[in-house]
Amino acid sequence: MPAAPPAVSTSVSERFAAVRAQTERLCEGLVTEDYVVQSMADVSPTKWHLAHTTWFWETFVLTPHAEGYALYDERYPFLFNSYYVQAGERHCRAQRGYLSRPTVEEVFAYRHHVTDAMRRFLDAGGADSDAVAGVIEVGLNHEQQHQELMVTDLKHVFSVNPLRPALRERPLVGAENPGPLGWRPFEAGLHEIGKALGGATAAERFHFDNEGPRHRAFVEAFEIGDRLVTCGEYAEFIADGGYDTAPLWLSLGWAEREARGWDEPFYWERDEDAPLGFSHYTLAGMRPVDPHEPVTHLTYFEADAYARWAGARLPSEAEWEVAARSVWDGSGLAPAPPTAFVEGERFHPNASASPAGGDGAPSAGGGAGLRQMFGEAWQWTHSQYSPYPGYRPVEGALGEYNGKFMANQFVLRGGSVATPRAHIRPTYRNFFPPEAAWQFTGLRLARSA
Repeated sequence: MPAAPPAVSTSVSERFAAVRAQTERLCEGLVTEDYVVQSMADVSPTKWHLAHTTWFWETFVLTPHAEGYALYDERYPFLFNSYYVQAGERHCRAQRGYLSRPTVEEVFAYRHHVTDAMRRFLDAGGADSDAVAGVIEVGLNHEQQHQELMVTDLKHVFSVNPLRPALRERPLVGAENPGPLGWRPFEAGLHEIGKALGGATAAERFHFDNEGPRHRAFVEAFEIGDRLVTCGEYAEFIADGGYDTAPLWLSLGWAEREARGWDEPFYWERDEDAPLGFSHYTLAGMRPVDPHEPVTHLTYFEADAYARWAGARLPSEAEWEVAARSVWDGSGLAPAPPTAFVEGERFHPNASASPAGGDGAPSAGGGAGLRQMFGEAWQWTHSQYSPYPGYRPVEGALGEYNGKFMANQFVLRGGSVATPRAHIRPTYRNFFPPEAAWQFTGLRLARSA
């Protein structure tokens, strides 16, 4: 049984240890060959994720701040830097699968060396200064992001293997019927958007630079779906010719659909014996598509076309955040069942009758009855990923973390079954190009009131 997610600790050392341990826990059951495969350019080998998250601590904390620390291996920064131009030259992203050396064993040795050095640094009060403490918070959240990427990348790696191996075995249990889609109204008004509301702990006060600065935005009256769109509902879109109806699609999306031959979601395969006529690869192996599960692995173009077919639209990120804040102010852990996040090790979205205000407890405010706001599936918004008013990236290489990607991408909100529970918050802005689908990306409908 997967371990229960730890409570949010106020100790930086404890949180660091928990995050590092969780990364390695996700590797349980892997064999050496699993660590080294790169199945497409967007996917990184598990071994590379383990090393890159270690390089981050060595580069941004230990080397500049830990007295007497020497690089574990002077060759590793070139191999395991990702896109930080100011941090030095880097190996080609699409060729990370070429790195048969260092071996998996050597990468784990590197990882444990840096983990031990970080523990000594933290125990000696290394995080006492505000400047270093800020970098450590970025590092913890950075590693949690790579935990999610490890899971989604492994899913793609295993999916292209004809044996369709499982990362975690899971009994075949039907999802709970979430019932008809309902709508929750929100009045027009001026709202504060962005930057986490704060809290008692450093984890609750943290936010990435792209989540701020907090600013005012006027949001017209709108309604938002009380749950995620299900596989059964999406199958109706397919059966109604949604993939063959050009007026439903954005021009660029239609061109992508034609060029790539899209006619069902990523990982779906035609299966006459399955209830909906489709099976799909999951991290528990091939399974019939369950009509009651939230649909995932949709591109932005597919989500947008479905919304138009359904007589609705995707929410803006401001609308989504207004609705999400009515459910949760960002303090404590995300109000959703632990199984909705990576710690539950379900690695697959499921239906839930529980509202988002707690594990079965009613939610508060205007969002009463909103379900699946956090966890299960990332939710596409129609908002282009761009800077908030007054945005300034931080100085140095860490300023490249978010700002330089603010073009040709769309914002997603809410987290997924691959997201660490302590990582998500109402202001969190994920972003991907509109043709991306290997993440657990789904949708929630909205419409103007």
